[in-house]
Amino acid sequence: MVGLVAGALGGLVGVGGGVIMVPLMTEILKFRQQEAHGTSLVAVVFTALVGSFIYYLHGSADIPASALLAAMALLTVRRGANYCSLLPEVTLKRYFGLFLIFLALLLLAKPFLPQVVDATSPIWIRWGVLVLVGSLTGFISGMLGVGGGIFMVPMMVLFAGITQHTAQGVSLLAMIPASTLGAWTHWKLGNTRTSILPGLVIGVLAGVYAGGSFAHLMPERELRFIFTALLVYTAIRYLRTKPKPGAACPVR
Repeated sequence: MVGLVAGALGGLVGVGGGVIMVPLMTEILKFRQQEAHGTSLVAVVFTALVGSFIYYLHGSADIPASALLAAMALLTVRRGANYCSLLPEVTLKRYFGLFLIFLALLLLAKPFLPQVVDATSPIWIRWGVLVLVGSLTGFISGMLGVGGGIFMVPMMVLFAGITQHTAQGVSLLAMIPASTLGAWTHWKLGNTRTSILPGLVIGVLAGVYAGGSFAHLMPERELRFIFTALLVYTAIRYLRTKPKPGAACPVR
């Protein structure tokens, strides 16, 4: 059920699903936080692989853009992880929560905002925006330990002139390298519950197929509204973060 819910959400709005899986694993299955992160990352790999393929079949994918985003994210992810050690974890998460609220408001106001970058803009401007988005995504992912989809999708929609459907397909494809590397690292550290992976992966595959297919039956405005609701939900979780005695961000 955890995989089914997370896969359906990942396929529907173009994210890995970790924002749903991790709290379900820690609160219902009673996993340790590290185990939840490591195990969910394995499922995120399958969500990204299958979800991006489904979006590609529907014509909502851009392989060069995904490759550029993934490459830039891999270049900056360690810098974000190192910066994590300079500020308290609770401060970082609250700042990120506020930023997600800001992005949600921008998505709601998008129909009334001028479109600075669109399909008619020079290619170097559009790719320059993607370089910036990819770099920021890697930095934030390393700093906060989150998947890139929750950040990449609204940034592409708002600032790169990419439609909601295509942005979600690009996001799923771009997160494959980083999530695979993260899953492999957690597996080596013993943070993966391999005994539950068969059921988790089966649920994810079924969910992402249903979610990805249903996403292409929805108009862009309604799909953007659902993604905005996910942003607000995630922001509230980060804003409610409480300090943990003795907690510190690891330098990776």
